[in-house]
Amino acid sequence: MIESKRLGVAVLLISFLGLSACSDSNTGIEVVTPSANVSAADAAGPFTHNTLDFLKERSEPRVAEGATAPSFVVDPTWPKHMPNNWLIGQVGGLSVDSHDNIWVYHRGRSLDESSVRGLGVAGTDADGNPIDAMGNSRVLADQIAGCCSVAPSVLKFDPQGNLLDSWGGPQDPGFLENNCREPDGCFWPGREHGIYVDHNDFVYISGNGTNFTGQFPWAATYGDDSHILKFTADGEFIYQIGHAGREAPDSEDTNSGPNGTPQPYLVADMTVDPETNRMYIADGYGNKRVLIVDAENGQYIAHFGAYGQNPVDDPEGTDIDPYNAGPWAGDYKAGNLTPMFYRSPLHCATLSKDGLLYACDRSNNRIQVFDVNEVGQGECANPNAEPGVCGFVRDVPIAPYSASGTAVAAAFSTDPEQSCMYVADLANGTFYIVNRENYTELDRVGRRGRQVGEFNWIHILAVDSEGNVYTGEVDNGPRIQKFIRYGSLSCSGVGYEDIGSYDRNR
Repeated sequence: MIESKRLGVAVLLISFLGLSACSDSNTGIEVVTPSANVSAADAAGPFTHNTLDFLKERSEPRVAEGATAPSFVVDPTWPKHMPNNWLIGQVGGLSVDSHDNIWVYHRGRSLDESSVRGLGVAGTDADGNPIDAMGNSRVLADQIAGCCSVAPSVLKFDPQGNLLDSWGGPQDPGFLENNCREPDGCFWPGREHGIYVDHNDFVYISGNGTNFTGQFPWAATYGDDSHILKFTADGEFIYQIGHAGREAPDSEDTNSGPNGTPQPYLVADMTVDPETNRMYIADGYGNKRVLIVDAENGQYIAHFGAYGQNPVDDPEGTDIDPYNAGPWAGDYKAGNLTPMFYRSPLHCATLSKDGLLYACDRSNNRIQVFDVNEVGQGECANPNAEPGVCGFVRDVPIAPYSASGTAVAAAFSTDPEQSCMYVADLANGTFYIVNRENYTELDRVGRRGRQVGEFNWIHILAVDSEGNVYTGEVDNGPRIQKFIRYGSLSCSGVGYEDIGSYDRNR
């Protein structure tokens, strides 16, 4: 997408960071207190004031004329190097907790064998041959290279990029044997997707793995991911919603999970309302609904589908391939921009402070907005997609002409009105800055690519209390990045009605 010179200065940036690490006598760079429009996160980061000014001069934000919006520069030093030669795989989820810690939930098993040759023997296969924790052969030697190994699935960082804690997954020695035991009803997901840390510091995770055999060197044996797990912040198992291993979606199920909890299927993500302790679940890759449960115990409260109706299945069947653009293309060419069902995957369910729920209908290239005080109140029909019916507020199209899905994640600025909405666009490799008052695009950050500040399959984003944005990527470019906010905290003015227009590519 937008080439934006703000993201094309990686070499100069690294050079400047290297200089700033030297003594003042060698560099001549004066370290001073940041100016008023620089966030506290900037002051705590690796930048000198002069370095930040250098980056700002080259960032060239292209805010729509007459509008204001935050500006961003990427921090290529974030996070700091992790211990034990750890690498991360595809980033399934990100969450920023109430203490401004950044939680990363990654797919360690997506790393190929050449990336984790530093792993030693962790057990044996069915034939008694030695293997590492990922299931790779270690017949030749206990360790076949000096680098690298795979980090535990859940990682906790502070805003400066220091690793504070880590746990989870088959690559975390002893975790499945002691913390997440199947006899206790804890089934670690086959493919990690979605994490949320609530106001009480409980950690919720989900998965969207299917057809595990051959998917990763290590694979779950129970079948598809059709459950959600709740842990304490240090990885102590609390409960599971849904039974792992269901074979098909059922968007109307409300009580066939453990202890009468609902049965989700291939859950994408979730969020918890700190006022009501209700958890809103993007359920997701298989089911076609937003599921609402009590976060305390996982008990069912409500569910709904597109336009606030009871879930409506895709008439083309239950195909869960989100990268198949064929059905979407047919709808788009026919002028049907209001399909009455969520097309796999429903990828996010994000709450704003003013009581609106934003559902990322990724493969329909839209975000649907709902009033949480009205949606999910029993049987409801909205066949004409009318605002004000069934709690439905509006559609927000996100590059509706792009193939393979656009709207994957949404988050908000930290001003009291949360006036900016940041929307990650997987297909176009960018995130948009949208004025939440009029839902127009004010600016965008990044484009598809592999350089610092670009995105190869942006998958998730989150925002800390200083307004800095954190992003995670999937596919073969697994990476987390931090974008430091500077300038405005909020959004105002009218931008471009066509969010994601190719006309603004550069």
